[in-house]
Amino acid sequence: MQPTMNHQMMGYDRSSTMFSPDGRLLQVEYAKKAVRQGTACIGVCCKDGVLLVADKRVIEKLVVPESIQKIFQVDNHIAAAPTGYLMDGRVIVERAQLIAQQHRITYDSEIDVLSLVKEIANLKQAYTQYGGARPFGVSILVAGIDEESPQLFVTDVTGIYFRYKATAVGEFDVELKELLEAGYKEDMSLDDALNMVINALKKVYAKDFDAGKIDCAFVHQRTGFSLLDKTFMKKFIRK
Repeated sequence: MQPTMNHQMMGYDRSSTMFSPDGRLLQVEYAKKAVRQGTACIGVCCKDGVLLVADKRVIEKLVVPESIQKIFQVDNHIAAAPTGYLMDGRVIVERAQLIAQQHRITYDSEIDVLSLVKEIANLKQAYTQYGGARPFGVSILVAGIDEESPQLFVTDVTGIYFRYKATAVGEFDVELKELLEAGYKEDMSLDDALNMVINALKKVYAKDFDAGKIDCAFVHQRTGFSLLDKTFMKKFIRK
């Protein structure tokens, strides 16, 4: 019998607080698999801001696409795109919005991106230790601007966070990352980045690509957060 089955038979996957004999937290690993089944989210740092693109995956024909939100404004200078279990993502994003508001009221200034990312990561990490609670089954792309430069972070289900120039999470993340690595340039404009991301999505989704199910947002160095309307995106999707 395989070692994984032995661990399951012995109950090592029944609690996120119990290590298996080979040092694994199986509930956390299951949460990672849930993220891999979520819809794709992509982030790209440009010379004047950060681009976020998310696939909404509208399955039912009678669902109103505008009612599905995959990119959230956290503050004027920060946006977030979760993938995995979106109900988990919504809870974390709302906590992040509250933290950003509290910082602004207390210090009369915007919270820096890294501090907010650490707060999100600490919350996620805590739920890998609590008995009777499961880990958050969501990874979140956090895009923001501070005095240093445009910044893009990913928070993992474990509570780990990494900073990226460009990355993807969710389904087809490996294929999308390869395409981003091949096409990314340090001085990309918004137009260049959006063109690269749309072409990458077209390649991995092929005939299943649907422009109506794509959400895009940009966090600009000067003007802050804004959602990109469908009219602006059409010229890239038609290419």
